[in-house]
Formats: sequence, structure tokens, C-alpha cells
Amino acid sequence: MPPSLQTSTTPTAEQLAQTKQAIAAYVATIDANPDRRSGAYPYYLFHEPGQTVHGTILMFHGFSAKPHQMWRLAEYLFQNRFNVYQATLAGHAFALPNKYWPQVDLKPELAEPLRRKVQQDPVLQNYFANLSANPSDRRPSATQRIALLARLLAIEPRLLDIMQAITRPDDPDFERYFISSHLDYLSEAKARLAELDALPGPVYTVGLSVGGAVALGLAATRPDRIDRVVAYAPLLKVDGEEHRQYVNMAGPLDIKELGWDPNLQFPVGALTAADRFGSSFVLNPKQTRTLQNIPTFLVLTENEDAADVKTNQTFFQEIGGNHQGHYSYLYPAQDLVPHPMVDPTEVSQNMSNRFWQSLYQETFRFLTQGKVNLDNMSNLEQAADLPLVPAVQ
Repeated sequence: MPPSLQTSTTPTAEQLAQTKQAIAAYVATIDANPDRRSGAYPYYLFHEPGQTVHGTILMFHGFSAKPHQMWRLAEYLFQNRFNVYQATLAGHAFALPNKYWPQVDLKPELAEPLRRKVQQDPVLQNYFANLSANPSDRRPSATQRIALLARLLAIEPRLLDIMQAITRPDDPDFERYFISSHLDYLSEAKARLAELDALPGPVYTVGLSVGGAVALGLAATRPDRIDRVVAYAPLLKVDGEEHRQYVNMAGPLDIKELGWDPNLQFPVGALTAADRFGSSFVLNPKQTRTLQNIPTFLVLTENEDAADVKTNQTFFQEIGGNHQGHYSYLYPAQDLVPHPMVDPTEVSQNMSNRFWQSLYQETFRFLTQGKVNLDNMSNLEQAADLPLVPAVQ
């Protein structure tokens, strides 16, 4: 069982200065790149030297979003005696997703002939022309995805074997077919954690969606440094088998979609990499065994359109579930809580989280006490025994 006593630490001026210098060096590499993405810089909220804090939270935003996505949560935790470092996901500090974001690509000897077949197919070219004329429809519907899968298989039957090499975590043919940078999510997260080396006390990882998978994966790699994890709707597998098949088959074909940033198109292969990181790395038995001993708070919603709920529920049991001191909460469909559940002003599927203040409070309780009052998660009224969350101004 996780400890129930609150922990505290008091960073010195020198420790904070070393940490800020390390982060500044990273920011300088972003500044030096002409492809830097406006508003996607990491940032930190650190208390003054000599002030006692509960520890440091390393926070990861969702796929295609920016660190500012969870600024309200960061501010709440900072105001209640945490130091907070809002990191940028691997590659997301830059505005060319096909160049910088983790991606799964077919090897050139496979990709080029396949792309020629796609370019020569009049049906697919008509579809892509319509897609270009209607940019608001860049995320295909379920019907469109099924139709695209069928057409792609018709022009290249080998795609079925190629797709299976992605969906099977340990398939030896994966490296035969693909070039993949999905583990950049881990290496970049390790680099952000290293920037906190000078700070004393516990580190907690918190993340949303792909950021939730990164928070879990990093903790599984560094159990010596990370004490607890909070993962909101972690993307361990793309939601729905049909959607996942589309992502894994169409991903390497230069098809693009829109994400949470309406001004940014990303290749579907970037979603393939996100799925690959969750399914082949985080869900690897080695990682789940390690996570059994790192208290985890998993928050899910039935109104999911990105992260597969059943996969997350199975993962929760594999790390030991409630018996191992972990906590999980599933927002029922009638609560109308979407996948991006952290900020009350973020709308997805015409839904936003009205229970966000209780979510913040229980996140605080878990990080400070190692426990969660699950009954409070569905309350619109805040718990009196926890710091109050300010209303949206």
C-alpha cells in the first residue's frame, strides 16, 4: 500500500538555479530552430528558495496540443505547494509534425511503390481531392475509414501483413517493414526528467492522453525517481479496433488529419507512433510489473474517442488494481466528460468536464496522501477537506 503521510522537501537557491539553467538550455535549442511552434514551449512554476513543497510534478500534455493545455491544473497544484514543470511532448515544440513528431514510416523500398499505386488510383485521388476542398472534414468518419481500408487493401493486399506487424507488439517483421521513432516519447521524457536532477524530494508524473502514456512509461523506466503517477485517459491503444486498423494501415501513407490545434495538420503515422508507444512499450509486461509498485491514479471516460477504455481497464488490473494501492475512476456516459477532461473550457464532441474541480482535488489528494475518494469524483460541490479550486474567471 502507498504511504498515507504527506512528504515535503525544501529546495535551496542553488538547486533551483541549476534546474532553471538546465531547462533554459533545452529552451535555447527550441529557440535556435526556425521551425519552432508558437505557444508550445515548456514552462515551470517553482516556489522561492527555502519554501517547503510536496515535491515536483512533471506534467505532459496531450497529442498535438501544447503545455498550456493543463495550465489550470498546474496553477492549482503550484498554489498548493508543488513545484511544476510543464514539459512539451517529443517533437511537439516544432510546427512540422511530419519532420519532428514521433512517427511510424514504411521503409522507402516499400513506401515509394505503394505511394505510386495510391497516386495512380483514380478513386483515392478523387477522395483526397474532396478532402483538400473540405479541410474541416480532415478527420475521417468511421464509414470513411472502413471504405479507405477496403480500397487500400484492394490496391495493395500486402498491407494486411504489414498492418499485423504493427498491431502485434513483438512481431519480428516490424523492423523489416518500418522505420519508427515512437520511442522518442520516452527518450525526450527522460531528458525532461534529467533537467530536474538537482531538485530534492519526490517527482510525480501527470499526463493526459499520449501524455498519460508518457507519464506511465517514464515512471516504469525510472521507479527510482518517480513516486506516483496520474494518467488521464492515457492512450495505450487507439480507441476502437476499426479505428486502430485504419491508423496502423493508413498511417504510413502520408494521409493527414487535424488534431486539437486547428491550425496544424499531422500525418496519421504520428498517431501510429502514439499507439505503438502505448501498446508495445507501456503495455510490455516488463513495464507493467514495475508499475505494480508505483501508485497510479487512472481516470477514464465512457465518452472516449481516442484512447481505448477496455485496454486501460485491463492495464489497471495488470498493475495490481485496487489491491496494489492503485486507483481508477470511469466517468459514466451520462456525465458527458470527453477525452480531454482536464480543462473545463476545452470542448470535444460538444462535451466538457463539469466535474473538473473535483478531479483537481482528488489529484491533489492522491499526490499528497496516496489515496482517492472516488465518491468525490462525480460531485459538482468541492470537498471541504481539500484545497478549493478557483472557478473559471
